[in-house]
Amino acid sequence: MSTTTTQGVKGEERDDFSKEESARLRLRSRRLLASLLEPLRARIAVTAVIVVISTAAQVAGPTLIAYGIDNALPALVKNNDWMPAIVVVGLYLVVGIVGAILMAQYTVIFARVSQSILFDLRKRLFLHTQRLSLEFHESYTSGRIISRQTSDLDSIRELFDSGINQLVQGLLYMVFTAIALVSLDAPSGLILGVALIPLVVLTRWFQTRSQKLFRSTRTTSARVIVQFVETMTGIRAVQAFRKEGRNEKQYGGYVEDYRKANSRVFQLFGTFDPGLVLIGNATLAAVVLFGAFRVIDGGLEVGALLAVALYAKRFFDPAEELAMFYNGYQSASAALEKISGVLEESPSVPDPVRPTDLWHAKGAIDFDDVEFAYNRDAIVLPEFELHVPAGQTIALVGSTGAGKSTLAKLIARFYDPSRGSVKLDGVDLRDLHPKDLRRAIVMVTQEAYLFSGSVADNIALGKPDATRDEIERAARAVGAHEFIVALPDGYDTDVNKRGGRVSAGQRQLLSFARAFIADPAVLILDEATASLDIPSERLVQEALQTLLSDRTALIIAHRLSTVAIADRVLVMEYGRIVEDGTPDDLISGTGRFAQLHAAWRDSLV
Repeated sequence: MSTTTTQGVKGEERDDFSKEESARLRLRSRRLLASLLEPLRARIAVTAVIVVISTAAQVAGPTLIAYGIDNALPALVKNNDWMPAIVVVGLYLVVGIVGAILMAQYTVIFARVSQSILFDLRKRLFLHTQRLSLEFHESYTSGRIISRQTSDLDSIRELFDSGINQLVQGLLYMVFTAIALVSLDAPSGLILGVALIPLVVLTRWFQTRSQKLFRSTRTTSARVIVQFVETMTGIRAVQAFRKEGRNEKQYGGYVEDYRKANSRVFQLFGTFDPGLVLIGNATLAAVVLFGAFRVIDGGLEVGALLAVALYAKRFFDPAEELAMFYNGYQSASAALEKISGVLEESPSVPDPVRPTDLWHAKGAIDFDDVEFAYNRDAIVLPEFELHVPAGQTIALVGSTGAGKSTLAKLIARFYDPSRGSVKLDGVDLRDLHPKDLRRAIVMVTQEAYLFSGSVADNIALGKPDATRDEIERAARAVGAHEFIVALPDGYDTDVNKRGGRVSAGQRQLLSFARAFIADPAVLILDEATASLDIPSERLVQEALQTLLSDRTALIIAHRLSTVAIADRVLVMEYGRIVEDGTPDDLISGTGRFAQLHAAWRDSLV
């Protein structure tokens, strides 16, 4: 089954869709919109009734004026009969008040409806993005995710805040105005009907050209946001490698593309708006001229002519508002296409339909005939077999690209193998309940991330119900307690506030404490000691020897000093295990690990 996305081959934003792709995008967006509107059907129905009555009340004004001039005024002048005039004036006031009250109610109710839709959409986007697999996040940049949550949702919000009001009120106003005009004077209605022909042609011309232009504005806007976010996120690398000039040029190019896209939209409106005014003025002139001759001949009353002229003038008033709605609609439609694309992404690592529970994992890991490739052209692990007994500490060494981190990601089930199975205590990870999997297997990477909050909160992520004593014991075990108590507020220090900043090595120690307090059956350390200095690494190694004694551990490290605590060393090359043994046995041999160890030892001299 083919799918249509807003990403190109390398993940860039697209706007070059074929007709078939555009049709699929629109269908996908409509399905999403229908699902958002479904829970709000009752409110929408009430809103529709209110807006119909309030619009009808607004349109009734000229008809009452015509009756007053042609009937109530003559009755007052000729017969001194005030009653028709009083009735007309009273009805005019009542209709105006009712219309205003209902319009206020409509505005309030519709605002609640739009906010409910936006709340639902924003929550869906966040929750779904969070559930998507690591493969999605490694290809879909953070800048584009932020664009979905900010500028795209803002476009949809603007449409609901004002655009829908313009559409509903404008269309109803035009329909009711046309009905009232034809009811008062059918020949004038015929002139209005003729005027609809150029109006429809102009509107259709505007629609066909604006759709692509507005999609282009959303795409160029996203590129500007992506470039800004990625530059600010990687500002250290930018300044370290003096990329400011290059980034300025690249960002300037994206801004210029955005400016040009908006300029083309303005040029389109520069033709559409004057065209609307021209058609409206020509229609009004024709109605007044034709009606004036009929008034002279006695075929039309003066009041009716005034009402018909007012209706003809008012009929075209919402037309520009409808054009502005279409402006917002196209922008919001392009945004909804991008959001629906994210929401239709499926996790490449899906949860099992009938999960197997594993409450007390022992930690035995098995790779059975595993083959894995990030893409079809490059197999990373070919026909891989491995058995790791429960409680064994494994060290993985090898050159960059040998497949060590891939092995770790498969054990953590960030990815699923292309063929074969990875098992924990004999249970295929694809069948294991997600909660049991995350409780049994914890991975610590080189990129230690601290969330907003206190130091204690960050450690307790591994065990949300942990007591302060448990948190402190975990910190002491990895050698983090001393630097934590030296912070301004100790364990209560906010890591994002001035004075609470910690070094890269200290962040890594906190991530160790977070993992240790989780007490997993399998602990994966993927280059986790890379940002520690030698004294800190030795301190952590001492803690590891104690804390890893009763659990399965997989340690990936370029520093061979870390390998010393392992029970078993696996040397990998090109996705295969080329050596397997204890550290002492491999060091005393003449194989690849002995060469690596000798080179490392010479580097310390």
